[in-house]
Order: sequence, then structure tokens, then C-alpha cells
Amino acid sequence: MAKVDLDLVKFILQRNDLDVRRVNSIMEEIEQEMKTIQEENPPAPRVPKQFAIMVSDPEGILPRADFTGWVLQMPEEDSPATLEGQIHKAAYDFNQTPKGRRMPVKTIGEACEAVPARIFKEHQVWVKTKEPVLVLRTDNSIPTDTSGLE
Repeated sequence: MAKVDLDLVKFILQRNDLDVRRVNSIMEEIEQEMKTIQEENPPAPRVPKQFAIMVSDPEGILPRADFTGWVLQMPEEDSPATLEGQIHKAAYDFNQTPKGRRMPVKTIGEACEAVPARIFKEHQVWVKTKEPVLVLRTDNSIPTDTSGLE
């Protein structure tokens, strides 16, 4: 269903030389119908979401401790090994700005939170989560027995 501004409807009705009382009556009827529709179909409450990073660990090499990390993007043809260096360069560039000289970043976490996206973009890094997210381990297999699922 197309949504139209009520002022636009009122303007079109008046432009078509309808009586002012008739226009007001139509507008009141439209508003009552809109209220009825909203009461019948209230909007669903917004569910807060979060990011998490899941790491495949089928051999169990990673320790069982909890980790946090940041979700980042980089060009597909670049090596992931260069990502940390690119963040360091972006942080260095930020620290050379007036705001960076007042409040320099000293850690990767501070860089992800404080360095503007335009500086990261110059180094072809895109930070998707400014705050760290939980990293989950998985053995990368789906159990065939459904008794333990719930």
C-alpha cells in the first residue's frame, strides 16, 4: 500500500474545488481509518542485534578462553596478514590530525573506536564494529543426533 502525506491529499482535494466542509470531513475520515489500522496492526518491537565472530576450530587448537575482536573488511585481493599494519598506519595518520594530537589512540581497540571511517578508507580497511564483539569457537560439525538440541 502506497503511503501519501495527508497534507498532499488535503491540497489535492482543495484544488479540485470541493467544499471546505467536505474536505475536512474526508480528512477526518482518513485519519480515523489510519488510527484503526495502526491499532489493529501495531509495529513489531525492534529486536536489538549484535555481531559475533565464529572461528572454525575442528582440531581444538584454540584455548577454551573467551576472546573478543572486531569485525573488519578489506579488499579481497589483499592478504589478511597486512590488516594489522593497515590499522597501525590509519592510527598513525589519525594521531597526526588536530583531534588525534589532543587524544591519540594507542591500541587497536582505541583505533577501531576513535579513528574516523574516512581515514580507514584511505588505507582500504572498513571497521564494521567499533566496539569489540565476542569470538565463538566451533568444531565446524553438525551433530546427527537431535536429542541434545534444545
